[in-house]
Amino acid sequence: MGFGAPFSRAHSGPPEILMRRLVLATLAAAALAGPALAANDTPPTVAPKFESVPQDAVLSYNLIGLNITDAQNNTVGEIKDLAIVHEKLVGYIVSVGGFLGMGEHYVAVAPSSIALGYDADAKKWKAIIGATKEQLKSAPEFKYDGKFKR
Repeated sequence: MGFGAPFSRAHSGPPEILMRRLVLATLAAAALAGPALAANDTPPTVAPKFESVPQDAVLSYNLIGLNITDAQNNTVGEIKDLAIVHEKLVGYIVSVGGFLGMGEHYVAVAPSSIALGYDADAKKWKAIIGATKEQLKSAPEFKYDGKFKR
């Protein structure tokens, strides 16, 4: 992960929290599957496959709302959404600038551009990007319109 000693790949915690995370991940997957089913109008004919979630997995609720910092630990943005295509994460929708929701500028950032890690001492996830707030503000804007309208 590239975060050094304070970061651990595995997340430990009470079983109740881990179960809640598993339930939330399942609900998120079901929510994402709904529009796909509506687009095809034919449900899959294959029986569902159930998965175990490894301890080093990152769940969507850990990411949504997570602040992103630069190499100097300055907050440069916040993950607002996830872009998923064919069951694969293809981008983070990042909010840059703005105050209390006013004047926000959204950009789509490739997953490989953000390093994620779990700080076991602080018991929280961290996201680091190799860009400044100004670079993110000048990136092509992602707009919530068309089929992405909120």
